[in-house]
Amino acid sequence: MDSNNLEQILQEGKLYRYVNNLIVAHLRDSNLIQAANAVASATMTPLNVEASPKKLLELVAKGLAVEKDESGRGVSTSTVFDSSTSLPSTYGAIPAPRVVSVDFSPANYTKGSSKSFPKHETRHVSEHKACIHLNFIICARFSPDGRFLASGSADTSIKLFEVGKLKQMLLPEGRDGPVRPVMRTFYDHLHPVNDVDFHPQNTILISGSKDHTIKFFDFSKTNAKRASRVIQDTHNVRSLSFHPSGDFLVAGTDHHVPHLYDVNTFQCYLSANVQEIGVNSAINQVRYSCTGGMYVTASKDGAIRIWDGVTSNVVRSILSAHGSAEATSACFTKDQRYILSCGKDSSVKLWEVGTGRLAKHYVGAKFAQLRCQAVFNDTEEFVLCIDEPSNEIVIWDSLSAEKVARWSSNHVGAPRWLEHSPTEPAFVSCGTDRSIRFWKETL
Repeated sequence: MDSNNLEQILQEGKLYRYVNNLIVAHLRDSNLIQAANAVASATMTPLNVEASPKKLLELVAKGLAVEKDESGRGVSTSTVFDSSTSLPSTYGAIPAPRVVSVDFSPANYTKGSSKSFPKHETRHVSEHKACIHLNFIICARFSPDGRFLASGSADTSIKLFEVGKLKQMLLPEGRDGPVRPVMRTFYDHLHPVNDVDFHPQNTILISGSKDHTIKFFDFSKTNAKRASRVIQDTHNVRSLSFHPSGDFLVAGTDHHVPHLYDVNTFQCYLSANVQEIGVNSAINQVRYSCTGGMYVTASKDGAIRIWDGVTSNVVRSILSAHGSAEATSACFTKDQRYILSCGKDSSVKLWEVGTGRLAKHYVGAKFAQLRCQAVFNDTEEFVLCIDEPSNEIVIWDSLSAEKVARWSSNHVGAPRWLEHSPTEPAFVSCGTDRSIRFWKETL
């Protein structure tokens, strides 16, 4: 064997060891201990290997971006997109976050260390039509790259906004000018739209409705107002979430078990590991973790449940997380170590994924009527929710759990939904007055 071949083999060996280290660290720090043990044993990699848990995701994201860029070179988009509302060629490329994540460990909290929430300016940007029985916007979601916003309403419509134009409306020259942030309006549901989500890589928007359907809209097609594909479910679809790969989606319905769908075949998978879940445990919200290794559900029985993203089995149940009141929302932190939940007991709570223990309790707001959600800001330094009696938005320092601000919502009646941009200091509020307001940090 010549020296060149030997050197190549040694380099490949180093690369394999490096990749194995990253995989084990990723699984371990995603609380997938059984899988981490299996890979560590099969590859003779130490389970306690020192490697950044985010490094694997960063490398994969960079590789996908390069692959997408190379495959898209020389392809004209002029025949696909309207010139006035063309989609950027880098749709799905997520900007680097301002802060990766907050460490909520008790050692990092010092009393009196609460931050001040920056001032924001706000503007009414649109409203949905009045509906005879229900008169409010039900949901909203930003795209993963923060460039688009979709809202779903009781009037059965879905509106798609360009965030760049929403920001233009806040500028002095845009306050009175003809800025039109609504790119598309989709009409294809028979009953209220309960939730929406964006595909992580493609220009696809999905919606779940009370009409038992999940619909796929290709928003690169300027004239399309109807769904290009439809999943017919058996229940009222209350919530949905795309897997980070875009190959699967999970739906929370009036059924007590999440419905996991293969996006390509529409085949539905149900977990068999649900003996302890009552049949009257409809799912109010379901959300994937950032790696897709887990998803979490918030249910009407007050429980928060964590599900394995591969086997679809329940790996942890936090029963009575909100007492006997409904749990209305739940989402993972960026490092997947905690879950932020909200319930109709007027409480917002932070839970440890690994133990199920309560880590933080955010108090001082009341919301017992609306199915609202609590959200982090883009850096996870603050938690936002609503206060129904005062019609205010309440903000807490996420680490100290101290209330740091209360702002008038500027809605007529309490806002039903808050959604924060994943990439910048901006959020939207959706009201029972059918209106949408855009909020952005004042520079």
